[in-house]
Amino acid sequence: MNWGQSELPSPVVRDDEVTVAARRRRKKVAFPSPGGGSPVFSAVTPARSVRNTPASLFRQTVTPRVPDVSSILAPGGRTPRYTHTPRNTIGSQNLDDSDWTHSMFTSPLTGLENTSFFTEDIGNLSSALLKEDDPGEAAAASLFPEFLASFLKHSSSAVFELLEDYQTLCQEKVDVLQSVVLRAGQNSKTAGVRWLLLQESSSWRLITSLYRDRVQLTLENDITMSDAVPSESEKVVVEQLFQRDAVIRQSQLVVDWLECIAKDQIGDFSDNIEYYAKNVCWENTLHALKTRRKSGAAFTVPLVTELDPDAPLRQQRPLADLDREDDARLLKNLFTLIRAGMTEEAQRLCKRCGQAWRAATLEGWKLYHDPQHELSIELQPVEGNPQRGIWKACCWRMAEEEQLNRYERAIYASLSGNLKPLLAVCESWEDCVWAYFRVMVDSLVEKDLMSSGMAHQEVESLPREYLEANWTMEKVFEELQASESKRVLEETGEHYHVIQKFAILGDLDGLLEEFSDWLKSSKPLPSHLLRFMSHLLLFFRSLGLALKEELCVDVLKAYVSLLIQDQQNDLVASYVGQLPAELGTVHYAAFLETVTQAELRPRCLELATEAGLDVAAITKLVVETVRERDDTVFTHHNQTLETATTKEDQRKIEVIDWLLFDPAHRAEALKQSNAIMRKFLALQKHDAAKAVFSKVPEDSMKEICSQWAGIGQATLPAEDENAIREHLCIRAYLEAHEAFTDWFTHSSSAPQKPAPVPEAKFTETVANEMREKEYQSSFSSWSCRLDVLTEDVKERIYNVLLFVDGGWMVDNRQDSEQDSERSHQMVVLRSLCLPRLSFLLLSVLQNSTRHQEALRLADIISADQHRLYQVFSKEELRRFLQKLRESSLSLLDRGLDPLGYELQPST
Repeated sequence: MNWGQSELPSPVVRDDEVTVAARRRRKKVAFPSPGGGSPVFSAVTPARSVRNTPASLFRQTVTPRVPDVSSILAPGGRTPRYTHTPRNTIGSQNLDDSDWTHSMFTSPLTGLENTSFFTEDIGNLSSALLKEDDPGEAAAASLFPEFLASFLKHSSSAVFELLEDYQTLCQEKVDVLQSVVLRAGQNSKTAGVRWLLLQESSSWRLITSLYRDRVQLTLENDITMSDAVPSESEKVVVEQLFQRDAVIRQSQLVVDWLECIAKDQIGDFSDNIEYYAKNVCWENTLHALKTRRKSGAAFTVPLVTELDPDAPLRQQRPLADLDREDDARLLKNLFTLIRAGMTEEAQRLCKRCGQAWRAATLEGWKLYHDPQHELSIELQPVEGNPQRGIWKACCWRMAEEEQLNRYERAIYASLSGNLKPLLAVCESWEDCVWAYFRVMVDSLVEKDLMSSGMAHQEVESLPREYLEANWTMEKVFEELQASESKRVLEETGEHYHVIQKFAILGDLDGLLEEFSDWLKSSKPLPSHLLRFMSHLLLFFRSLGLALKEELCVDVLKAYVSLLIQDQQNDLVASYVGQLPAELGTVHYAAFLETVTQAELRPRCLELATEAGLDVAAITKLVVETVRERDDTVFTHHNQTLETATTKEDQRKIEVIDWLLFDPAHRAEALKQSNAIMRKFLALQKHDAAKAVFSKVPEDSMKEICSQWAGIGQATLPAEDENAIREHLCIRAYLEAHEAFTDWFTHSSSAPQKPAPVPEAKFTETVANEMREKEYQSSFSSWSCRLDVLTEDVKERIYNVLLFVDGGWMVDNRQDSEQDSERSHQMVVLRSLCLPRLSFLLLSVLQNSTRHQEALRLADIISADQHRLYQVFSKEELRRFLQKLRESSLSLLDRGLDPLGYELQPST
């Protein structure tokens, strides 16, 4: 080249360019590394839609059967990666081959500078959220009801629309959280939640693309695929390969997914990156060479003497410092673009920087296709590279050249399927997976081309390990498990990466085993991860995939427990409905126990009905669980008992409400209230028993009869009839006890007789007489009232002792289903309550000087008609007879015989 005749201006005399260069030395311009951290620019352009992403190596021309990746991998937000090192701002001072990959990926606390896409509404919302103790959790809490709403909205046939909704919901929350983190000052909890949701959004995107292809493949299994038609076109051959081989097709989907993630992270950055060179390659070196030619002076530092692309390597001489810096930055940028699947953008960047030759090297991967072989009427341009084999062999050798910049080697390694140089710059899990799958797709394509006879001789000269590599998806993840990178090993075990791995492999059994291990871990799972796991399993179930039901149930149970713990009352029923019926009954009953607000209970039952749960079985189980929780046994009445109503007793009283919302459950309410009252009566907790009794509506018996009559059954079932009779028995007992309480209270409040005043004066005597008259009047009223109460208590106690049709607490119908516990309790209650009432009645009659009536009580108890003597113990009978003896002695003292009759004169 004739340097002296060049018309290119020198950087020295181009004042504006010198100014730019000087400005670049003062200002750091960060560039996102291939792994992903968001770039730090003064003005950041939002990420483009995935639909504008240029194709990966074989994507555009070899997957006609699968919908375009852009339609599968819907545009989403940036998906961060977990990192253990803070992001470094990469500028003009650190563009050498230092360990820049630590800044590739955004940690939960970084990469949040871009706020240009946030709306005013999001800003207002974030301001409100800042007032919360944990704004991240507060902002993301609505995801739980929103996911359920989407789940219920979509039919089973619209599962992929459902997944797209899930992804959209996650991304919307990510946007809100990003604004919150910016305003809150990098709150760790909020940033952590944001990272979880970004990972979840990314996972939904992957699962949508993979399973859409798998479902389509399943639908086409019955269709016989036609044999591949011989072709002279590499493009056609590879198209046919992608049509018939699901593994390579899904591997390409994984590559597309990882490239979309990377693209979302970097955004449109190329226009924000400034280079010293503008349309001229290595202009600083060019200027130095021109200056040397004019002045004839020697360089203190040797530079290349020629400026063809291979000159630095061939001559083993460096470029000018600024050009080396430009090249280092450019190669990083190019690799980042290729990592994001933006090959066309990379070529455009090369041209802009005056390296059109480098843009041409990035063009050679395209498969050759000559449309003229298809006998087309119109002449069409030839596609692809007819010498692709030569190009690929050159790329491989350039990737092996150790003297080249490692990012340049990685660029050509990605284009030629050379794994080792590519992995050298991939330090995150996502980058490594991308590298392995890209190489695997490349290898499988070349093998198919070789088997079809389309391979070039130069391709066959590639290393044996490349040609003979037997890549599979399983082998890729085995290699990752054996990685020497500590960071990759740590990220391999991260929850979302494990899920993504098994989704790629299609190993649902392995995924469920992992879920099971996570649930057994002592460390609780993040709530959003558990929500993701549950909805993922519901998605798999909707596809009809074979799952280990027991493990699925464990995950759903854990999620239900989480919702109950977080008091997400409106959500529980729908997810309990996804459990087996019997298990769902148990879990929803346990949930209802925690609902203490009376106003919430009808809503919970309504939701259970909408979810298809067995509300009758659930409410019955709730009541049975609460009433059986106390293990106190029936206790004999002669023991000292605490009869006050406790908190546990109050719970038993209130639990009956669950059976009273629906009149259809009235029979069960009657049975359960009877069971609770039996225990209270045995413990002499009469106030608690009355509280339970008052809960049961008065029209319950009429309602039960109407329900059976409504279905044409004239007689009640034995269980219901016996429950009604038991309810009446308990009512009679409570009324008798209440009557005795009224009598005892009144008898204890007799008016006091005024004491006479000795030697009183006239006025005092008159006052004393007046007090005496008042006493006599009060005593007369008191006595009359006592007589009335005595008759009332006597009548009500006799109603119990002489209860009709077999006796108190005795079933009329014996054809009911046997309940041994209930039968035992009723027998015990007879032996506890009937003697108790008998002694109370005897006490009432004796205190009312009705000794003759007291003695008649003995006839009733000893009568064979009622056989009440059978419920008395020997000690109780002995005490009862002793009481009767006292009445006989009182009668004798009054001049009557021992039975209260007048004595007949002896003849």
